[in-house]
Formats: sequence, C-alpha cells, structure tokens
Amino acid sequence: ARAITGGIGMGLPAAVRERVAAVHRGSTLPERLRLYDVWAARYEQDVAALEYRAPHLAAASLAFAFPAPRAGARLLDVACGTGLVAWELHRRGFRCLHGVDGSAGMLERARSTGLYQELRLCVLGREPLPAPAEHYDAVTVVGALGEGQVPSTVLPELLRVTKPGGFLCLTTRSNPSNLRYKAELEAALGQLERSGAWQKLLAQEVEYWERATTEEESTQGTGYISGVVYIYQKCPVPQLEEG
Repeated sequence: ARAITGGIGMGLPAAVRERVAAVHRGSTLPERLRLYDVWAARYEQDVAALEYRAPHLAAASLAFAFPAPRAGARLLDVACGTGLVAWELHRRGFRCLHGVDGSAGMLERARSTGLYQELRLCVLGREPLPAPAEHYDAVTVVGALGEGQVPSTVLPELLRVTKPGGFLCLTTRSNPSNLRYKAELEAALGQLERSGAWQKLLAQEVEYWERATTEEESTQGTGYISGVVYIYQKCPVPQLEEG
C-alpha cells in the first residue's frame, strides 16, 4: 500500500478529470467515440497522470499464462486505443499484434507506434470482429469492458475468433459506478465456463488500478479505484502428448 496525501484527484489537473468524466458520461456510443477521437492526442499523458496500470497488469498476466514461444503467436488487441497494451505485450516478446477500436482518432495514434501488423475500425457490440473463426492465439480487452462501453454480450464473439486452447485476457473496474456492470460481466463469464466454452485461469483483484477522479469513485477512500484482471482459456484445451 502507498501513502495517499491530499484529497481525491488532488494533483490531477482539472482538465484531466474533466476529460475522463466526459467520456464516462457520454450518453450514447457515437458520442463517446467522438470524445475518444478528440481525446486521442492527449490520451497517453492523461492516463499517465491517472497512474493507469491496467495495460501493464493485463500483459504481465497474459505473458505468465501463455506458453512460449510468443513471437509467432497471433494476438488481437480489442479496443486497442493508442496502443498502450501493445507496448506492454511487445516488451514481453509478442510480435504479431492486430488491433481494433471504435475510434478512428485512437487508431491513427496506434498506427503511428508501428507495433501493429494490422489495425481495423470496429465498434464492438454493434458489429462482429473483422476476423475469421479460431484465428487468434490470444485476445485482450483491456479497459473497455465497463458501464456504457463494450457490453458483456460480446463474450461469445471474442471466443469465436480465439483458437481452441487460446487465451482471453479481460479487465474491468471495481469502482462503485461500475459494480452493476461487473456483476453482469461475471455472471456472463461464469455461464460460459459452466457451458464448457472456456476455463478460468485467473481472476486477480487489484487495489490500485488507477487514480479516482471523484470522491464517490474512490474505492475505500484510498484515492484510487480498484480493478480486476481475468484470464480464460478456450476449450477444448489441447492435451499434452504423452512421451
């Protein structure tokens, strides 16, 4: 645990708090995507100010679960934004990265990183992923599974494009305004597990996910919100050959 000084959001520029609030407030999906387009230019410095740890935590968890070698594994980074998750995956030896996002502004930034082999515009929840069935060794959705963003009904579509035995790395927040969504998501995750679609390898609760921008959102008054990383493996899991 770290010592927290000052009030919630203290030290966070008001403009950062306002941009985060605007995106979470955005009433309709088109409105939110427009806000993301506008936010793209300042997004990385804003999330740095928020001490947003999800990309690092998700990539570390996936790398831990993923069998070597990684360089040739094909990964789909869903809601890839400006490429924060790609940087973390690349650092861990993943080289074949594809990304999709609903914001053209974010994709433009992601393209400039040079980390992706392929980038496509796709509004998840409204249209299918632009990929054939059983195409990816792993699929990540970091930061987009939340209230008013990507609906939990997309899980079967994420599974569709994952190879049998492939991995899915998902994150969501545990702050008060996202608890209803988180409960829905966990119900959907559990249902798919009971049906034999995948098996859960990890559900790691993380206390310091990112800095809270309001008093109400702070988890247990720490000045931070908490979150969770899930890792699932699609069934049937390949059997290790004897001998």
